[in-house]
Amino acid sequence: MTVLNAVSLFSSIGIAEYYLKDIGINVVLANEIDSKRSKAHLDIYPSTEIISGDITDKDIRKDIILKADKLNVELLIATPPCQGVSLAGLNKKSEDYLKDARNFLILEAIKIFEELLPSYFLIENVPRFKKMLFPVDGEYIDLEELLIKKFGSSYNIKVEELNSANFSVPQSRARIVYRIWKKGLKWDIDNSKKIVTLEEAIGDLPSLESGEDSGLKNHFARLHPENHILAMKHTPTGKSAFDNLEYYPKKKTGEKIKGYNNTYKRMNWDRPAPTVTMRNEIISSQENVHPGRELPDGTWSDARVLSLRELLIVSSLPAEMEIPKSLSERQFRTLVGEGIPPLMMKSILEGVVV
Repeated sequence: MTVLNAVSLFSSIGIAEYYLKDIGINVVLANEIDSKRSKAHLDIYPSTEIISGDITDKDIRKDIILKADKLNVELLIATPPCQGVSLAGLNKKSEDYLKDARNFLILEAIKIFEELLPSYFLIENVPRFKKMLFPVDGEYIDLEELLIKKFGSSYNIKVEELNSANFSVPQSRARIVYRIWKKGLKWDIDNSKKIVTLEEAIGDLPSLESGEDSGLKNHFARLHPENHILAMKHTPTGKSAFDNLEYYPKKKTGEKIKGYNNTYKRMNWDRPAPTVTMRNEIISSQENVHPGRELPDGTWSDARVLSLRELLIVSSLPAEMEIPKSLSERQFRTLVGEGIPPLMMKSILEGVVV
């Protein structure tokens, strides 16, 4: 197997990188601004050097470039956070938008790419990222146009929206993926793999109610407020408690809470899980609740969010993964909800040929 050295930028704790060694990709260097995440990354990948610091800092960027060059890196992975992406195309000329460096973090990754010029460069983000505009030479252009302008003469550039469900991840999660690779090399993707439903993924696990522990590693239920539990016990598979005539989300006064029908909502057994959000630990967030099964008394089981084990499975992580001791369960759940499932990342990169 060919071994390809890689750098991961904006790596967080390295969830996306989890299976890359299986296909001969060795992440030798990673960068993450948050020191707590950097520590957790080191706990999971002790052989990967982590540079903890702000990529917009010239000294940090120089350190990444020098070390990557010495390590003969041929793949650069960039998964930048993008707090301003929802503003793309709307406030493109506002001073606040232009002053906020967080909106242009990908440009820092491109500076590193320009210095190293590795064989392969992967950028991935939420689909809205494709519409984001960047100030370049007095004009506003999207990232694809920017990449073509800078590297189109010597690199192939392919941009496409992909869904994790098409890579056998039991979760529907759309991502925009930019593949940049040197002309003369190959990079193919097979995104027509088997769709895995929730029934297939977690249907054999023991039922749990709020606060219960099955005894299986990572398969315990979080504690939820009694009023949330009551509402979800009367909510069928695939439905929202807001659809209920009586047992809907209420204030202490009994008045119905205002909300959206994708909250207080159960998942469906016959399809992949919906996109795992950063607030996957609470019933009131988007479509977080276990599908449940109808009970003899007409109520529904599993009035809770997914257990940690179930969350790991639908995120394509090992069910018995050891969670870094430096992170709480809630912190880990948030990080899982931030990015690309590792099986999807592996599938995108397994077509790389040097």
